[in-house]
Amino acid sequence: MTTRTNWPALRPSNPLFNSRRGRILLENLTAYAFLFPAMLLIFVFGIFPVAFAFFVSLHRWRRFPEEYRGLDQYVEALGSFAYILFFWLAIGLIIYAAYSLLRLRRAARDDGRALMMIIPAAFITAAMFTFTRWFFLLLPEVLNVPVRLRGQEITRTAFINEFFNSFNFPHVLTAANQFWLAIIAAVVVWFIVQTLIKMPDSGHAVGLAFIVFSSLGAGILLLRLTLNEINLAITEARTADESLPIWTHIILISAGAALLFAAYALWRQAAKADDNRRFFIFSGLVVLLMIGGYALITQLPVALAAADEDVMRGFSIAIMYSLGTVPFQLMIGLGLAVLLFQNIKGKSLFRVVYFLPYITPFVATSLIFTLLFSHRSGSPINQLMGTFGIEPQTWLLEPRGIFRLILGESLPRFLEGPGLALIVIMIYSIWTYAGYNTVIFLAGLGNIPREMYEAAKIDGAGGWASFRFITLPLLSPTTFFLVLVSTIGTFQAFTQIWLMRKPGALDAVDTINITIFETIRDSNPDYAYGSAMAFVLFAVILILTLVQNRIAQRRVFYG
Repeated sequence: MTTRTNWPALRPSNPLFNSRRGRILLENLTAYAFLFPAMLLIFVFGIFPVAFAFFVSLHRWRRFPEEYRGLDQYVEALGSFAYILFFWLAIGLIIYAAYSLLRLRRAARDDGRALMMIIPAAFITAAMFTFTRWFFLLLPEVLNVPVRLRGQEITRTAFINEFFNSFNFPHVLTAANQFWLAIIAAVVVWFIVQTLIKMPDSGHAVGLAFIVFSSLGAGILLLRLTLNEINLAITEARTADESLPIWTHIILISAGAALLFAAYALWRQAAKADDNRRFFIFSGLVVLLMIGGYALITQLPVALAAADEDVMRGFSIAIMYSLGTVPFQLMIGLGLAVLLFQNIKGKSLFRVVYFLPYITPFVATSLIFTLLFSHRSGSPINQLMGTFGIEPQTWLLEPRGIFRLILGESLPRFLEGPGLALIVIMIYSIWTYAGYNTVIFLAGLGNIPREMYEAAKIDGAGGWASFRFITLPLLSPTTFFLVLVSTIGTFQAFTQIWLMRKPGALDAVDTINITIFETIRDSNPDYAYGSAMAFVLFAVILILTLVQNRIAQRRVFYG
């Protein structure tokens, strides 16, 4: 005889998650709970430092925050070009908002409910902007706690009380109330829209709408700031009976850049032309556009005339350092990788040997290179050069450019090239990073199917043809990764340059990173000006990254 047991149905303890939508909500909440630590780290170490650097650069900020200065720090660093840069940055954000709106409209063609996601996205964007406003109103008050405690007995209790008093300033409280009102409204609207409009892929539509509103809001705020600063600068110049043709520079340089871009687009069309007559007509138009663009773009040096010489020199040295290291690192790394990919004895040992410079501490290897390239006549490199009849060089103490040393002092300064001291640091960087590139290229070579080489060999292809038409195209993702990482690394280079720089050639090796560091470590540090330069460097690296990504869309082959 069997007994029947009625087991209770297993259900979630919370009735809110009993339904299908409840279970989906629970899954989403669980996913966001797992993602929250990563999102917090990205905000604290990624987004916040950039936003804080920009905030600091808009104020007078020695050791503590002082008065608001607008774009004065950027104008001091870049001259009138700062206004042009921020004007087009604002326009770019607005254009990107319009582009994202078009993407949202295309998504709405498949599902008309996508446009309704604009409503919660608008409230979410408002909550984000109100949070940003509250945070950056609160931050100076928190940082000014030591200033407010001057003349008082500094105790732990006094510091804690003053810290929490920072939250009670009227303007901070007003911003906090606006933030909480905005976030509550965003949550309510999101819940109502999700309840009324049951759209399966609502997150993508809300994300696109959020990008539209956030880009548009940031662009409008930045454009307003830039226009106010331009009008203020023009007014001050007129008061001092001086001319400041900022709008002339903006119009002419923008027109010149547009003509050069049109010339590039037209040249691409000319390259596709089958008719010789059409090709020559397009080529002539390209030449005319390039001449016109060059004539207008020559206003750029005029706009940069009042820029900080240290900043301009720092960027020029960083560019020379990048151009003098990245191509050679890639070529040497690729050559070594191809050789080590062959069936040779001891290739594992060679791989370790070539990778050792990358993992060896910079302090040790830079010291060795400093001794090798010593200015003394008995240094190893000078003795080696002496066997070829070349006089001893001062190497790391020599600020003069390499072409001036070779061709003579009559060479113009802008043609002298990188200093000899910078050349030594370049050699050190190439020696350090070539092994890393070799290992990455070896990984890329290992992913190329051997059948492709065998098929090419059957078809009669030689070694060079296989390398050109199989190896290089299939290595393009690896090459793109190394170019991107190496370029960013050279613009961020600091340690090896700082360790190898000598007093005799400081100006010849000080990249923009060194200039920024010297600004903020001075006995009277200017954190605002250093932040402005750091933000400009960040913008340059970001632009280079975007350009390389754009090129990679057409040049990189992912199989």
